[in-house]
Amino acid sequence: MNSQKTKVHFTDNYLINPTNPIAVNLIGAGGTGSKVVTSLIEMNHSLIALGHAGLNVRLWDDDIITEANLGRQRFADSETGLYKSVALINRANRWSGTNWKAETIKFEKDSLERLPENAGASIFISCVDSVKARFEIADILKQLNNSRAYANRPRYWMDFGNSQHTGQVILSSIGTIKQPNSEQYETIANLPFVTEEFPELLKQSEIIDDTPSCSLAEALEKQDLYINSVLAQMGSSLLWGLFRNGLTQYRGFFLNLKDFRSQPIPVG
Repeated sequence: MNSQKTKVHFTDNYLINPTNPIAVNLIGAGGTGSKVVTSLIEMNHSLIALGHAGLNVRLWDDDIITEANLGRQRFADSETGLYKSVALINRANRWSGTNWKAETIKFEKDSLERLPENAGASIFISCVDSVKARFEIADILKQLNNSRAYANRPRYWMDFGNSQHTGQVILSSIGTIKQPNSEQYETIANLPFVTEEFPELLKQSEIIDDTPSCSLAEALEKQDLYINSVLAQMGSSLLWGLFRNGLTQYRGFFLNLKDFRSQPIPVG
């Protein structure tokens, strides 16, 4: 009797046994990104407690904190007028003694098609609200993948996206991740880019009115209060599993918070 093997993706070995903290580029510090920062603080502390080298996060966002951001995003009244990335990273560093960095620019190429400085990382997490930004990130990651640097060779891209009540998190490998021989599992070495696999989904999830909200009430018409928090927690749990378990059967999920449904996405 033939039994079908479970499909899994084994985590890139460098992430499991790094010599230095894992470089993470977090792109976007708004509704979802500001919550992911908190999750990464918790993850870094926990990894170090388990004997791992931890994480070294660089947060990219050129937005300034406005009154409309208070309440739904993780900012205080006293931080109004500051760069989102600077406020969050300063808070993270004071809280946990890290030396994480803030970038007050967009994660994009310049007018001469040059990659942004400090673009290299092992893990990229995007919390952006436009299709254009995602395709720009995908293009940069493909270029970075041709780099010969081992430690900061790009390995994974986790993309968060949502509309008012629904959202998704998709984990992609940047290139092929070498898999061990396994008699127990069918190993999946390549997890396709979200931009290649779900281009129509990205267009649907994009907020049509991308003009800045003038108030919290207006912002809540576009994205419900807890959609970002739930996505941040569930997506971070997927990333944590890559470190903690060394493999995953799933590469993301679809979420509908209105009727509390979540649908996992298998790796193959």
